[in-house]
Amino acid sequence: MSRNVIIGLVLLIAGGFIIYRSFSSDITTYATFGLASQGSRVKVVGTLSKDKPMDYDPEKTHDLFSFHMKDSDGLEKKVVLHKPKPQDFEMSEQIVVTGTMRGDVFDADEILMKCPSKYKNEEIAVKEKKG
Repeated sequence: MSRNVIIGLVLLIAGGFIIYRSFSSDITTYATFGLASQGSRVKVVGTLSKDKPMDYDPEKTHDLFSFHMKDSDGLEKKVVLHKPKPQDFEMSEQIVVTGTMRGDVFDADEILMKCPSKYKNEEIAVKEKKG
């Protein structure tokens, strides 16, 4: 084999390894707060506990927001998000937070929200007209 072919193969293998590592480091598993307490980075799906206070003061710390959330097992924990409070957060139907448990608090650095569809009422109205 020529020198250029060998260099090309080495670069191809190194590039593949780098791509593999970058994608595999972002993979997290879905879990509950109970499983999150084992220390690994996970995604927890749950709902906002609307009866508990939310804490966000953008004048003091614009990238720190805390709230309480119930996971799919019904276990409620405080979540500290290291980002600003998302718009229309109170309207979310479902929340997915990514992070790790630190003691009794879930330390999140990512959040996804499922908000109610703006077409939900229209779908109900269409069904009522047909029936």
